[in-house]
Amino acid sequence: MLGSRDLAQAPHARNTAMSEDRLEHIESKITYLEDTVEDLNKTVYAQQKQIDRQQALIDSLVEHVRELVDAAPERAPGNERPPHY
Repeated sequence: MLGSRDLAQAPHARNTAMSEDRLEHIESKITYLEDTVEDLNKTVYAQQKQIDRQQALIDSLVEHVRELVDAAPERAPGNERPPHY
């Protein structure tokens, strides 16, 4: 038979076991979230590198087009009538 002291300790033992299970569950979730954040950081870093490369390519193409426009001879507008009319 359980004495008064045993009855007082029984709920505490259950709470401790439940608290340990909850703590392990929370720790497991935190570990998962840390791994997820690390994966996301790697993805964002790779995407930023790709964006930087694409921006450099765009800047290069814009400069190339400007050089072509500057080097092209002046043309008459396409909707003007030829001089023999």
